[in-house]
Amino acid sequence: MTTRTSRLVPEVDFDKDGIQRGFVRLFNSVHTSAYGFIPLPIVVIRNGAGPTALFVSGNHGDEYEGQVALCNLAKSLKPEQIKGRVIILPMANYPAGMAGRRTSPLDDGNLNRSFPGDPDGTVTQQIAFWIEHHLLPLADIVCDLHSGGSSLMYTPTALTKRSDDAKRHAAQLDMVRAFAAPLTYITGGGNGTGADHTLSGGAERQGVLCMGTELGGAGAVTPAGLHVAERGLRNLLAHSGILPKDQAQPGPTRMLEVVGPDYFIYAPEAGVFEPVAELGTQASQGDLAGRIHFPETPWQPAVEFHFQRAGFVLCKRIPGRTVRGDCLYHLGSDVAA
Repeated sequence: MTTRTSRLVPEVDFDKDGIQRGFVRLFNSVHTSAYGFIPLPIVVIRNGAGPTALFVSGNHGDEYEGQVALCNLAKSLKPEQIKGRVIILPMANYPAGMAGRRTSPLDDGNLNRSFPGDPDGTVTQQIAFWIEHHLLPLADIVCDLHSGGSSLMYTPTALTKRSDDAKRHAAQLDMVRAFAAPLTYITGGGNGTGADHTLSGGAERQGVLCMGTELGGAGAVTPAGLHVAERGLRNLLAHSGILPKDQAQPGPTRMLEVVGPDYFIYAPEAGVFEPVAELGTQASQGDLAGRIHFPETPWQPAVEFHFQRAGFVLCKRIPGRTVRGDCLYHLGSDVAA
């Protein structure tokens, strides 16, 4: 049986000490560039033996807090400050990042629904395959930085996927506590993301500890989310022993869970979304969440919708215009982790 391998070619040497900056070449023959490649930017900082942290952003191209945080880390972190290795992939879905889109303009691929990928597939599938099968095995811990992108806004939050492996689950809870975001939620599915096809699903298959974030959104860089990301990344480096422990900035995190479809509110009709509930507030079951209005027929009564359960308002939709099936809110409920 032939082992399938990626055709992506890194310009960096992952085993070389010092700091290296370059690109991962994804060769892509198109009409305008017969022998061209798509350049995925990468930075590797290494100082001898030790743990490896892999930090990823731009998995969705319109989520910016993580991209800025990793740009700042790539410019500020020096090899002599660390023990081990830090790999920074700030624009994992490069075509989506350059277009400012959640998905790639080349194949409409959603990278965080494309794992484990395909070395002979579309551009997005090739990126997913390389990350899962060539990059993740190098790492001891992974942090995949997300935010709400163009359509959602989150309170700055860390997250981790619940694991059936009790030891792994406990280690990932230690990671999110070390990251020290004001809020942390544990996801158990329920919103149709297909967890096995995410980067965190790939990390679990590769036996690598993984956590993520939802840092803000609205297609912008939110200062609060950026601060949480920058502090949290350095906390993770101290937690893993790559930075000295005394450089950690611990803080309390409120632990929540998101475990089922009733945590999510979807648009019942197409129209203009009027939010009633605000981010960061506590909702009770049955509370009015919002309304859908119909300016094209202004005499038509607005459609009201309510929360199906009690919970903390973690996320809400940003654009006013919406269609049936758009996610408008999701909640989290307190849990003793």
